[in-house]
Amino acid sequence: MTNATDAAFDGWCEGVVTQAGLMASHLAGVDLRTPVPSCPGWTVVQLARHVGAGHRWATEIVRTRASSPLPDTELRELSGHTDGDPAALARWLTEGAVRLADTLRTAGPAAEVWTPVPGRTDAAFYARRFAHETLVHRADAALALGLSFDADRSAVVDALDEWMELDSLPVMLEFKPDRRTLLGPGRTVHLHATDAPSGGAWEWLVDLTGPVGTWRRTHEEAAVTVRGPLVELLLTVYGRRPPRDATVRVDGDRELLERWLALVSFG
Repeated sequence: MTNATDAAFDGWCEGVVTQAGLMASHLAGVDLRTPVPSCPGWTVVQLARHVGAGHRWATEIVRTRASSPLPDTELRELSGHTDGDPAALARWLTEGAVRLADTLRTAGPAAEVWTPVPGRTDAAFYARRFAHETLVHRADAALALGLSFDADRSAVVDALDEWMELDSLPVMLEFKPDRRTLLGPGRTVHLHATDAPSGGAWEWLVDLTGPVGTWRRTHEEAAVTVRGPLVELLLTVYGRRPPRDATVRVDGDRELLERWLALVSFG
């Protein structure tokens, strides 16, 4: 993965705070027991607790310059969170985001810390990962509560780039061996944002024809093409909205697309 520039790093830190603040605004006066369909088994309070605990987990990794993973039980075990005060939860969520951003900025993008990605030991990983983690979970909250979801286009493009980078890591085949069944001749997926600015291009090609999946930003013919607004592509790729429910058009091998989405989902 490309080393972060100072501008990109600062943008990710700001993104953590911005997305958490927007997510917190969704909580005003809601029933925290509302189910979150895009995160099966979770309610809104559990979703918010997961996000806030994730911020605090990353903060401790960066603050302590951890060289090995810290316990992440708080962001995984959510059964104890069944309800609460929306205003207090919103404050807790934003406080954790601000603390993470401040800790990242104090450390700097090159601070050496443990990350779950082989070969990555820089704090910039956590800035980018939690900017986009918070963005996507804000979408979960909005969809669950019947609110509209939109986002800054540069953040969405980077979120899709990061998703592609992580998904193409060879180690992903070790985590989920079933992904190998996606690989084969002629297996390519093209994502095409229909709302790209004039003269610009928001397109991705996922190439599954080799021993590992790869990706590139390009316009190419593919076995299956998904066209739609950029934000809808994000929700589709992250498994937040199935293609049949999103405002996207699918041309080509729909079965390949559905198998790919089912096997590569994360976040």
